[in-house]
Amino acid sequence: MKRLRYFIQRTVLSMIQSPLLSGATIGTIAVALMLLAFFTLIVLNVQNITQQWSRDIQVTVYLERVPSTLKLEQWEQEIKDHPMVKSVNYISQEQAFERFRDRLGQNDDLLDGLLPEILPASFELGLVQEARSERGAETLVQELKRNPAFSSFRYGQDWLKRYDAFMFLLKLTGTLAGGFLIFATLFIISNTIKLTIYARRDELEIMTLIGATPMFIKIPFLAEGALQGVIGALLALGGCHALYYFFLKKGLSALLTTTAASNIDFLPLSLQLGVIFLGFLLGICGSMLPLRKFVRI
Repeated sequence: MKRLRYFIQRTVLSMIQSPLLSGATIGTIAVALMLLAFFTLIVLNVQNITQQWSRDIQVTVYLERVPSTLKLEQWEQEIKDHPMVKSVNYISQEQAFERFRDRLGQNDDLLDGLLPEILPASFELGLVQEARSERGAETLVQELKRNPAFSSFRYGQDWLKRYDAFMFLLKLTGTLAGGFLIFATLFIISNTIKLTIYARRDELEIMTLIGATPMFIKIPFLAEGALQGVIGALLALGGCHALYYFFLKKGLSALLTTTAASNIDFLPLSLQLGVIFLGFLLGICGSMLPLRKFVRI
Protein backbone atom coordinates (compact mmCIF):
# COMPACT_ATOMS: atom_id res chain seq x y z
CA MET A 1 0.00 0.00 0.00
CA LYS A 2 2.88 2.37 0.80
CA ARG A 3 4.38 1.78 -2.62
CA LEU A 4 1.03 2.29 -4.31
CA ARG A 5 0.51 5.52 -2.39
CA TYR A 6 3.99 6.67 -3.37
CA PHE A 7 3.43 5.92 -7.05
CA ILE A 8 0.11 7.82 -7.06
CA GLN A 9 1.60 10.79 -5.22
CA ARG A 10 4.67 10.81 -7.48
CA THR A 11 2.51 10.70 -10.61
CA VAL A 12 0.20 13.52 -9.53
CA LEU A 13 3.10 15.62 -8.21
CA SER A 14 5.01 15.24 -11.45
CA MET A 15 2.02 16.49 -13.46
CA ILE A 16 1.52 19.41 -11.06
CA GLN A 17 5.21 20.36 -11.24
CA SER A 18 5.14 20.38 -15.06
CA PRO A 19 1.69 21.76 -15.92
CA LEU A 20 2.77 23.11 -19.30
CA LEU A 21 4.29 19.84 -20.47
CA SER A 22 1.41 17.79 -19.08
CA GLY A 23 -1.14 20.12 -20.62
CA ALA A 24 0.60 19.94 -23.99
CA THR A 25 0.64 16.14 -23.87
CA ILE A 26 -2.99 15.85 -22.81
CA GLY A 27 -4.04 18.41 -25.41
CA THR A 28 -2.15 16.60 -28.17
CA ILE A 29 -3.72 13.27 -27.24
CA ALA A 30 -7.15 14.89 -27.03
CA VAL A 31 -6.89 16.56 -30.46
CA ALA A 32 -5.45 13.47 -32.16
CA LEU A 33 -8.02 11.07 -30.70
CA MET A 34 -10.87 13.53 -31.28
CA LEU A 35 -10.01 13.79 -34.98
CA LEU A 36 -9.62 10.03 -35.21
CA ALA A 37 -12.90 9.39 -33.37
CA PHE A 38 -14.80 11.99 -35.39
CA PHE A 39 -13.54 10.57 -38.67
CA THR A 40 -14.55 7.09 -37.49
CA LEU A 41 -17.95 8.52 -36.57
CA ILE A 42 -18.37 9.97 -40.07
CA VAL A 43 -17.35 6.68 -41.72
CA LEU A 44 -19.77 4.66 -39.58
CA ASN A 45 -22.67 7.01 -40.28
CA VAL A 46 -21.93 7.16 -44.00
CA GLN A 47 -21.92 3.36 -44.04
CA ASN A 48 -25.15 3.30 -42.07
CA ILE A 49 -26.91 5.76 -44.39
CA THR A 50 -25.66 4.09 -47.56
CA GLN A 51 -26.75 0.72 -46.20
CA GLN A 52 -30.24 2.17 -45.83
CA TRP A 53 -30.09 3.32 -49.44
CA SER A 54 -28.64 -0.02 -50.56
CA ARG A 55 -31.83 -1.78 -49.45
CA ASP A 56 -33.35 -0.52 -52.71
CA ILE A 57 -30.66 -2.28 -54.74
CA GLN A 58 -32.09 -5.23 -56.59
CA VAL A 59 -31.27 -7.42 -59.55
CA THR A 60 -33.90 -7.44 -62.29
CA VAL A 61 -33.91 -10.57 -64.44
CA TYR A 62 -35.76 -10.18 -67.76
CA LEU A 63 -37.27 -13.28 -69.33
CA GLU A 64 -36.81 -14.16 -72.99
CA ARG A 65 -40.40 -15.38 -73.10
CA VAL A 66 -43.11 -16.18 -70.59
CA PRO A 67 -42.97 -19.88 -69.68
CA SER A 68 -45.69 -22.11 -68.29
CA THR A 69 -46.94 -21.54 -64.76
CA LEU A 70 -45.19 -24.70 -63.54
CA LYS A 71 -41.86 -23.65 -65.04
CA LEU A 72 -42.27 -20.15 -63.67
CA GLU A 73 -42.82 -21.48 -60.14
CA GLN A 74 -39.80 -23.76 -60.51
CA TRP A 75 -37.53 -20.88 -61.53
CA GLU A 76 -38.87 -18.69 -58.76
CA GLN A 77 -38.16 -21.35 -56.14
CA GLU A 78 -34.64 -21.97 -57.49
CA ILE A 79 -33.83 -18.27 -57.30
CA LYS A 80 -35.38 -17.94 -53.84
CA ASP A 81 -33.15 -20.77 -52.55
CA HIS A 82 -29.99 -18.89 -53.58
CA PRO A 83 -28.04 -17.68 -50.48
CA MET A 84 -27.59 -14.18 -51.94
CA VAL A 85 -31.30 -13.67 -52.62
CA LYS A 86 -33.55 -12.30 -49.91
CA SER A 87 -36.82 -12.02 -51.85
CA VAL A 88 -38.22 -12.75 -55.32
CA ASN A 89 -41.05 -10.83 -56.97
CA TYR A 90 -42.42 -11.86 -60.37
CA ILE A 91 -43.53 -8.98 -62.61
CA SER A 92 -45.80 -10.05 -65.44
CA GLN A 93 -45.98 -8.25 -68.78
CA GLU A 94 -49.29 -6.67 -67.75
CA GLN A 95 -47.80 -5.38 -64.48
CA ALA A 96 -44.75 -4.00 -66.29
CA PHE A 97 -47.03 -2.26 -68.79
CA GLU A 98 -49.06 -0.62 -66.00
CA ARG A 99 -45.88 0.51 -64.24
CA PHE A 100 -44.66 2.07 -67.47
CA ARG A 101 -47.99 3.83 -67.91
CA ASP A 102 -47.85 5.24 -64.37
CA ARG A 103 -44.35 6.57 -64.95
CA LEU A 104 -45.42 8.39 -68.09
CA GLY A 105 -48.02 10.26 -66.05
CA GLN A 106 -49.87 12.77 -68.24
CA ASN A 107 -48.19 11.31 -71.33
CA ASP A 108 -49.68 7.85 -70.83
CA ASP A 109 -51.73 8.32 -74.00
CA LEU A 110 -48.54 7.44 -75.89
CA LEU A 111 -49.25 3.82 -75.03
CA ASP A 112 -52.72 3.82 -76.55
CA GLY A 113 -53.06 1.00 -79.04
CA LEU A 114 -50.03 -0.88 -77.70
CA LEU A 115 -50.23 -4.29 -76.03
CA PRO A 116 -48.49 -5.39 -72.81
CA GLU A 117 -46.49 -7.90 -74.87
CA ILE A 118 -44.10 -5.11 -75.92
CA LEU A 119 -42.50 -5.34 -72.46
CA PRO A 120 -40.77 -8.44 -71.05
CA ALA A 121 -41.78 -10.23 -67.89
CA SER A 122 -39.16 -10.21 -65.15
CA PHE A 123 -38.07 -11.31 -61.70
CA GLU A 124 -37.10 -8.61 -59.18
CA LEU A 125 -34.59 -9.99 -56.69
CA GLY A 126 -34.03 -8.43 -53.29
CA LEU A 127 -30.47 -9.07 -52.05
CA VAL A 128 -29.10 -9.93 -48.64
CA GLN A 129 -26.79 -7.33 -47.05
CA GLU A 130 -23.61 -9.21 -47.99
CA ALA A 131 -24.52 -9.22 -51.69
CA ARG A 132 -25.27 -5.47 -51.96
CA SER A 133 -21.99 -4.68 -53.66
CA GLU A 134 -20.65 -4.71 -57.19
CA ARG A 135 -18.84 -8.02 -56.68
CA GLY A 136 -21.80 -9.68 -54.96
CA ALA A 137 -24.31 -8.59 -57.61
CA GLU A 138 -22.02 -9.62 -60.46
CA THR A 139 -21.44 -13.04 -58.87
CA LEU A 140 -25.19 -13.59 -58.63
CA VAL A 141 -25.75 -12.43 -62.23
CA GLN A 142 -23.04 -14.77 -63.56
CA GLU A 143 -24.73 -17.71 -61.87
CA LEU A 144 -28.16 -16.73 -63.18
CA LYS A 145 -26.81 -16.44 -66.73
CA ARG A 146 -26.54 -20.21 -66.82
CA ASN A 147 -30.27 -20.23 -67.55
CA PRO A 148 -30.62 -19.30 -71.26
CA ALA A 149 -34.23 -18.18 -70.68
CA PHE A 150 -32.95 -15.15 -68.74
CA SER A 151 -32.26 -12.68 -71.53
CA SER A 152 -30.77 -9.67 -69.72
CA PHE A 153 -30.08 -8.24 -66.29
CA ARG A 154 -30.10 -4.85 -64.61
CA TYR A 155 -28.63 -4.17 -61.18
CA GLY A 156 -27.33 -0.57 -61.09
CA GLN A 157 -23.75 -1.39 -62.07
CA ASP A 158 -22.60 2.24 -62.28
CA TRP A 159 -24.02 3.15 -58.85
CA LEU A 160 -22.43 0.10 -57.22
CA LYS A 161 -19.03 0.90 -58.74
CA ARG A 162 -19.15 4.47 -57.42
CA TYR A 163 -20.34 3.26 -54.03
CA ASP A 164 -17.55 0.67 -53.66
CA ALA A 165 -14.89 3.17 -54.82
CA PHE A 166 -16.17 5.83 -52.41
CA MET A 167 -16.17 3.48 -49.41
CA PHE A 168 -12.67 2.21 -50.24
CA LEU A 169 -11.34 5.76 -50.51
CA LEU A 170 -13.04 6.76 -47.25
CA LYS A 171 -11.56 3.81 -45.34
CA LEU A 172 -8.10 4.30 -46.87
CA THR A 173 -8.09 7.99 -45.97
CA GLY A 174 -9.19 7.18 -42.42
CA THR A 175 -6.46 4.55 -42.01
CA LEU A 176 -3.70 6.84 -43.28
CA ALA A 177 -4.90 9.81 -41.23
CA GLY A 178 -5.30 7.66 -38.12
CA GLY A 179 -1.81 6.20 -38.48
CA PHE A 180 -0.28 9.66 -38.89
CA LEU A 181 -2.12 11.05 -35.85
CA ILE A 182 -1.11 8.10 -33.67
CA PHE A 183 2.54 8.41 -34.75
CA ALA A 184 2.55 12.17 -34.06
CA THR A 185 0.96 11.61 -30.64
CA LEU A 186 3.55 8.98 -29.68
CA PHE A 187 6.33 11.37 -30.75
CA ILE A 188 5.00 14.23 -28.62
CA ILE A 189 4.36 12.05 -25.54
CA SER A 190 7.83 10.54 -25.86
CA ASN A 191 9.49 13.95 -25.99
CA THR A 192 7.39 15.23 -23.09
CA ILE A 193 8.45 12.32 -20.88
CA LYS A 194 12.03 12.82 -22.07
CA LEU A 195 11.97 16.45 -20.92
CA THR A 196 10.54 15.35 -17.57
CA ILE A 197 13.34 12.83 -17.15
CA TYR A 198 15.95 15.49 -17.97
CA ALA A 199 14.40 17.82 -15.40
CA ARG A 200 14.56 15.10 -12.73
CA ARG A 201 17.81 13.41 -13.76
CA ASP A 202 19.59 14.37 -10.52
CA GLU A 203 16.76 12.89 -8.45
CA LEU A 204 16.74 9.72 -10.56
CA GLU A 205 20.50 9.35 -10.23
CA ILE A 206 20.26 9.60 -6.44
CA MET A 207 17.45 7.02 -6.39
CA THR A 208 19.64 4.68 -8.43
CA LEU A 209 22.58 5.14 -6.07
CA ILE A 210 20.50 4.29 -2.99
CA GLY A 211 19.27 1.06 -4.56
CA ALA A 212 16.01 1.89 -6.36
CA THR A 213 15.29 -0.69 -9.06
CA PRO A 214 14.74 0.41 -12.67
CA MET A 215 11.11 -0.71 -12.50
CA PHE A 216 10.56 1.32 -9.31
CA ILE A 217 11.86 4.38 -11.18
CA LYS A 218 9.82 3.66 -14.32
CA ILE A 219 6.40 3.05 -12.79
CA PRO A 220 5.59 6.72 -11.95
CA PHE A 221 6.49 7.78 -15.50
CA LEU A 222 4.41 4.98 -17.01
CA ALA A 223 1.50 5.87 -14.71
CA GLU A 224 1.86 9.53 -15.68
CA GLY A 225 1.74 8.69 -19.36
CA ALA A 226 -1.25 6.37 -18.87
CA LEU A 227 -3.13 8.98 -16.85
CA GLN A 228 -2.45 11.66 -19.44
CA GLY A 229 -3.64 9.29 -22.16
CA VAL A 230 -6.89 8.50 -20.38
CA ILE A 231 -7.60 12.17 -19.60
CA GLY A 232 -6.85 13.08 -23.21
CA ALA A 233 -9.15 10.30 -24.46
CA LEU A 234 -12.01 11.50 -22.24
CA LEU A 235 -11.56 15.06 -23.50
CA ALA A 236 -11.47 13.69 -27.07
CA LEU A 237 -14.80 11.92 -26.57
CA GLY A 238 -16.30 15.11 -25.15
CA GLY A 239 -15.07 17.16 -28.10
CA CYS A 240 -16.19 14.50 -30.56
CA HIS A 241 -19.67 14.47 -29.00
CA ALA A 242 -19.86 18.26 -29.32
CA LEU A 243 -18.92 18.05 -33.01
CA TYR A 244 -21.42 15.23 -33.48
CA TYR A 245 -24.26 17.15 -31.85
CA PHE A 246 -23.73 20.54 -33.49
CA PHE A 247 -22.29 19.51 -36.86
CA LEU A 248 -23.81 16.11 -37.68
CA LYS A 249 -27.02 15.93 -35.66
CA LYS A 250 -28.09 19.53 -36.06
CA GLY A 251 -26.34 20.55 -39.27
CA LEU A 252 -26.95 17.55 -41.48
CA SER A 253 -30.52 17.04 -40.31
CA ALA A 254 -31.41 20.16 -42.29
CA LEU A 255 -29.79 18.71 -45.43
CA LEU A 256 -30.83 15.08 -45.24
CA THR A 257 -34.25 13.52 -45.23
CA THR A 258 -35.93 12.86 -41.91
CA THR A 259 -35.24 9.12 -42.19
CA ALA A 260 -31.55 9.61 -42.98
CA ALA A 261 -31.10 12.19 -40.20
CA SER A 262 -32.60 9.81 -37.64
CA ASN A 263 -29.93 7.24 -38.56
CA ILE A 264 -27.05 9.53 -37.52
CA ASP A 265 -25.78 8.04 -34.25
CA PHE A 266 -22.83 8.63 -31.94
CA LEU A 267 -20.05 6.09 -31.51
CA PRO A 268 -21.25 2.86 -29.90
CA LEU A 269 -20.12 2.14 -26.35
CA SER A 270 -17.56 -0.43 -27.49
CA LEU A 271 -15.79 2.15 -29.67
CA GLN A 272 -15.92 4.77 -26.92
CA LEU A 273 -14.18 2.33 -24.58
CA GLY A 274 -11.79 1.57 -27.42
CA VAL A 275 -10.87 5.27 -27.67
CA ILE A 276 -10.17 5.39 -23.93
CA PHE A 277 -8.08 2.22 -24.15
CA LEU A 278 -6.21 3.63 -27.15
CA GLY A 279 -5.41 6.76 -25.13
CA PHE A 280 -4.16 4.54 -22.30
CA LEU A 281 -1.93 2.58 -24.71
CA LEU A 282 -0.61 5.76 -26.33
CA GLY A 283 0.36 7.08 -22.90
CA ILE A 284 2.08 3.84 -21.91
CA CYS A 285 3.91 3.37 -25.23
CA GLY A 286 4.90 7.02 -25.44
CA SER A 287 6.42 6.77 -21.94
CA MET A 288 8.25 3.50 -22.57
CA LEU A 289 10.21 4.80 -25.55
CA PRO A 290 12.38 7.36 -23.67
CA LEU A 291 12.49 5.21 -20.51
CA ARG A 292 14.20 2.37 -22.38
CA LYS A 293 17.01 4.74 -23.26
CA PHE A 294 17.45 6.69 -20.04
CA VAL A 295 16.60 4.08 -17.43
CA ARG A 296 18.42 0.82 -17.98
CA ILE A 297 16.76 -2.42 -17.06
